[in-house]
Amino acid sequence: MDGAETVEQSEFLELRQVDIARGERVVLHDVTLQVRAGEHVAILGPNGCGKSTLIMAMTCQVYPMVRPGMVARIFGRERWDLTELRRHFGVVAAGPAGELPGERTAVTTGLDAVIAGFFSASTLWPNLHVTAEMRERAVEALERMEALHLAGQLVGEMSAGERRRILIARALVHRPRQLLLDEPSNALDLAAQRELRETLRRLAREGTGLVLVTHHLGDILPEIERVILMRGGRIVGDGAREELLTEARLSELFRAPVRIGRDEEWLHSW
Repeated sequence: MDGAETVEQSEFLELRQVDIARGERVVLHDVTLQVRAGEHVAILGPNGCGKSTLIMAMTCQVYPMVRPGMVARIFGRERWDLTELRRHFGVVAAGPAGELPGERTAVTTGLDAVIAGFFSASTLWPNLHVTAEMRERAVEALERMEALHLAGQLVGEMSAGERRRILIARALVHRPRQLLLDEPSNALDLAAQRELRETLRRLAREGTGLVLVTHHLGDILPEIERVILMRGGRIVGDGAREELLTEARLSELFRAPVRIGRDEEWLHSW
């Protein structure tokens, strides 16, 4: 059985009794979590709850403290080369890690930024060998994001919403089974948020698994049926959205009064 078949038959994520330290401080405590390949999951919690460290564990940027009974596997494997992992698992990061090549200098087109995703490169350097198949897949990813019209536009001249579409297309070039999105609607205006969320719904319906990390209730798509709550570096809730997305549970999670409203299939809070 080759590696691709092994990945195809494995769970996306399996963590058991995982502790993770950042420097001298333990920031994730006794985390046990399984996510099936293709599953749609939201991870919700206040700032400082450990979401960023959990993301780094999923992307093999940090590893758990070794102790008896600890298990940490991505697609059934405990160790990955990061370049190889990106062929199976697309990541759309937040903050500086989520900036596009050319975003500050306006020298890279949307298509080039997406193609550069094959190499995890900041831009298409002259030494990179770009094949016809890579270009075809990049165009396909732009089409999936309804962003083909941005192929020839300079990234530095795009709006925040347009750059987010390019960033997600860049993560889709390998046709990953699972997509991780960290605070996907940050810095987007209301119209761009709505467009992005409708696009993510379409990806979910097409079969791409979504792990969405956020502290905004409005980011949780109707297709996401499972919610994981985090606080203080621990998982404090894991279950159906109807069970966990309540005013009582969220008020307890954020330690502040939370009111929930509903707009058709969407939830929002204040």
